[in-house]
Amino acid sequence: MALIDWIIMTVTMFSIIGYGIWKTRGSQDMQSYLLGGNEAKWYTIGLSVMATQASAITFLSTPGQAYHDGMQFLQFYLMLPIALIIICVTFIPIFYKLKVYTAYEYLESRFDVKMRSLTSFLFLLQRGLAAGITIYAPAIIISSVMGWNLNLTTLFIGIIAILYTVSGGTKAVHVTHKLQMIVILTSMFIIFGLLVAYMPDEYSFTEGLAVANTTDKLDILDFNFDWKDRYNVWSSLAAVFLFLSYFGTDQSQVQRYISGKSIKESRLGLLFNAMFKVPLQFFILMLGIMVFIFYQFNKAPIFFNEKILDKVEQSEYADDLKVIQDQYDLNFSERNTLNQTYISLLREDNVAEANSVKSQIAGLLDDEKQLRVEAKEVIKQVDSRAEVNDKDYVFINFILNYLPKGLVGLLLAVVFFAAMSSTASELNALASTTTVDIYKRLWKKNGNDRHYLNASKGWTAFWGMVAVLFATFGTLFDNLIQFVNIVGSIFYGTILGIFLVAFYMKWIKANAVFVAAIITQLGILAIFYFMIYRPEEEMLSYLWLNIIGALAVMIISGVLGMFIKGKEVVTE
Repeated sequence: MALIDWIIMTVTMFSIIGYGIWKTRGSQDMQSYLLGGNEAKWYTIGLSVMATQASAITFLSTPGQAYHDGMQFLQFYLMLPIALIIICVTFIPIFYKLKVYTAYEYLESRFDVKMRSLTSFLFLLQRGLAAGITIYAPAIIISSVMGWNLNLTTLFIGIIAILYTVSGGTKAVHVTHKLQMIVILTSMFIIFGLLVAYMPDEYSFTEGLAVANTTDKLDILDFNFDWKDRYNVWSSLAAVFLFLSYFGTDQSQVQRYISGKSIKESRLGLLFNAMFKVPLQFFILMLGIMVFIFYQFNKAPIFFNEKILDKVEQSEYADDLKVIQDQYDLNFSERNTLNQTYISLLREDNVAEANSVKSQIAGLLDDEKQLRVEAKEVIKQVDSRAEVNDKDYVFINFILNYLPKGLVGLLLAVVFFAAMSSTASELNALASTTTVDIYKRLWKKNGNDRHYLNASKGWTAFWGMVAVLFATFGTLFDNLIQFVNIVGSIFYGTILGIFLVAFYMKWIKANAVFVAAIITQLGILAIFYFMIYRPEEEMLSYLWLNIIGALAVMIISGVLGMFIKGKEVVTE
């Protein structure tokens, strides 16, 4: 990386983070620290909600997902606007009426303290894991391609996020989120423009898309019903339960909008996401498609983590890799010729011949995939511990090799920003929940406001250290962005079910829903065990865990409610 890239990355990062710390210095009470003084306007809420979800995993993994599998991942987000509208109508008014610090305070007023504690614990467990993933994901990728020490990279991301979150609390998160998202979105548009400019002069943009679609990468909707298929129209209906739980009951998101100036500002902030999140996700996936198009005319590496390839080329297996590489080069040459023929036939409206050539191109792309598999087998022979899943390296490899000097540094700053923005939200939420729902409610009931402010800062630092420690033991999954959603799906269904019972099943009392939640969570963990450790017995996609968990809590608590009695206090 050139000196100018180092300068731009460093100045961009520390200017925005320093501004956030300076702007929000000196929080004097818990209300201003945890809720930012309820001063956030709708656009701040909207960008902060978006920044919390759009982690570095989104910007690193999603283009790689599109590069390999096409646009079908967009189906995952189709029901998000519906979920956000439901939250605006149902969840937000209740949280504002009760003037809560966390979503889980409501559950004590509706049920009792054990329901509040159980739900808080489930949140802390899954979000604590997720915080480690959001640090680990960019750290493992950046450290690998740049040759940096993984633990030092992880530590750097974690410490910076801890510092400004401890310093300014929710307001610091909001201020930095707003500036970070502006830089992130601007950089993404610049990259898209460059990818369009990198198209060969003899091809139009639409002709480039036609080349990409030789393997149906532009197909978005899949109406085939399959329990095991993660991304089709039907599984997107299950995803609405994931979004309801994430945006409606996950404190990392709830804290973003309950800190708004009013119900109206909070609703507008969420509706901003309802309008723009799906287009943004479409745009990020299109970046992956554009990278795919770029590599149809410029030879892609046979393995996108080139640091690992260098090790193989210096090993005794270098000749084995060279044989595969020669076949890979020949495949690219043949495919490049067929791409030119395909475009020429499309210009002549010779559909029949074009479809024949299209089939040949698809066949060569299948052969290319097989050659990549063979290269990964050679890599495993050199280093059995090497991570051979390189989906998450596609975009960063393109950035480092093909972007102009200066822009590389800006994009690396974007990766760090995205990691820190999500991590800061998570630490802020973990500290809020621990302080308000556990520490203040169960351990130290009679402390003054200053005591709880200091406790909130202490818990922020604690969870930051936990996240950093967890990140040091991370490992790449099939794809990082899927891994985050899978971790959430293990717990989100149960948490959402508890809230749905609280909102809509007023006759159900605390003991019944408590038992139902325990039974459901154990059941979900059992299903997940078979999905992960016995994949040959996988019966359904992880997205269905959300709807199964939510409905199971509602149904079981409804049945138990006829037999188990208990006291409750309902706050309307």
